[in-house]
Amino acid sequence: MEINILEKDDTHMRFLVQGADIPYMNALRRLALSEVPCMAIDEIVILENSSVLQDEIISHRLGLVPLKTDLDSYNLPEDCPCKSEFGCNLCRVTLALDVEAKEGPRTVYSGDLISENPTIKPVSDKIPILKLAKDQRIKLEAYARLGKGRAHAKWQPVSLCTYKYYPKIKISKTCDACGECVDICPRKVLVKKGSKIEVQDLVSCTLCQDCAEACPKEPAAIEVTPEESTFIFNVESTEALPPQRIVEESLKILDKQLKELEGEIKVKKSEKT
Repeated sequence: MEINILEKDDTHMRFLVQGADIPYMNALRRLALSEVPCMAIDEIVILENSSVLQDEIISHRLGLVPLKTDLDSYNLPEDCPCKSEFGCNLCRVTLALDVEAKEGPRTVYSGDLISENPTIKPVSDKIPILKLAKDQRIKLEAYARLGKGRAHAKWQPVSLCTYKYYPKIKISKTCDACGECVDICPRKVLVKKGSKIEVQDLVSCTLCQDCAEACPKEPAAIEVTPEESTFIFNVESTEALPPQRIVEESLKILDKQLKELEGEIKVKKSEKT
């Protein structure tokens, strides 16, 4: 299997995978969604709340605030040596919120959350949590821990995780460059240059076949087919983890699960013999 990165920045990565199949790609996608852990607020103690929002609504909104995650310094609660339901400094982070609207109405933002660990904080300071009228106050303690997306969506480190076949476009010599395929393509994959139709952005092709259907030739002068063992994989992070780290963790988890399955198969075979 060969992997080539097409695009990468702090929140998004797109890469080309050659020599794989659909079950492998789908396993990688599902692991990124449900098994790669990240930090999220899980428990909240409301000390004072004179706002119009109920405690439960505030708790729900805080739980969905993405938090920067440090996988190397913290343990999953079930794997932590403390074995405590309250957690310890190796599996839990405390964030405090204490805001009072003294001079007039104000909005409470995620940036008002003060974390005991500066590296574990909201990915953005501008996520609105609630509004306070004059003389209203919100004071609470929030406890964040690692979790997995299979338990709750707030622990999903990705906002987008998809894959598709790598497209293959063939334009035959019967093409008269009428431009119908160029005009109808929603992704602007094709371009007309003089008396020719050329591919200008192959990666953006979604294999929708609109270009082939719009071609007035019979049979169509353009053919769009998928490369059976080549895929384009897209990962968009919530910024809790870098996209590359998400893919790396997914591969580690997949490798571990395959080894466990192999071990179970060997045990079953030895029991039969």
